[in-house]
Amino acid sequence: MNDDKICPCGSQKQYQTCCGQYHQHLSRAATAEHLMRSRYSAFCKGDVDYLVSTHYPSSRPANLAESLKGTIHKTQWLGLRIIDTVLGLEADSSGTVEFIALYKDLEEGELHERSRFVKENEQWFYVDEAPMEKKSSGRNDPCWCGSGKKFKKCHGKKG
Repeated sequence: MNDDKICPCGSQKQYQTCCGQYHQHLSRAATAEHLMRSRYSAFCKGDVDYLVSTHYPSSRPANLAESLKGTIHKTQWLGLRIIDTVLGLEADSSGTVEFIALYKDLEEGELHERSRFVKENEQWFYVDEAPMEKKSSGRNDPCWCGSGKKFKKCHGKKG
C-alpha cells in the first residue's frame, strides 16, 4: 500500500495523515463524517477488518466479514461527495451523514444514501443506512461531483 498517495476519501490530504491513521488504529475518527470518509477509504483499499470493527456490534450482520471478502474487490469506488451531516460532531453521541459515492462494477453508477452513526466510549460506529437513491449516471448528466462538467467529461471518462 502506497501511503504517500492522496486519500480516496476526497480530503486532498495524503492517505497516511488522513484515513490511513484510522485504518492502522493510530487514532480514532473524531466525528461521524470522519468515520464515514474512513469507511469509504476502507472500501477503496479492501480493508475488511476495519469495516467490520467500525460497524456497530448490535447491527453488524454475523457474516459481514465473509460477505465483504467475497465482494469488496469486485467494485471500483471512483469518488465520494458528502452532501450533509446532522450532528455527529465530537461532542455528539449520534449523527447522520448523507453522501454520494460513484462506483463501477458491471456498469457505472452512484450510491446516494444517508448513514446513521453512534458514538460509544469515544469511538464512532456505523449503524445502518437508509438508501435514498441508486441510479446510473447518464453520460450527458451533470457530474455528481459538482464540477459543473458533464459526467462524460469528468468522472465518466473511460480510462
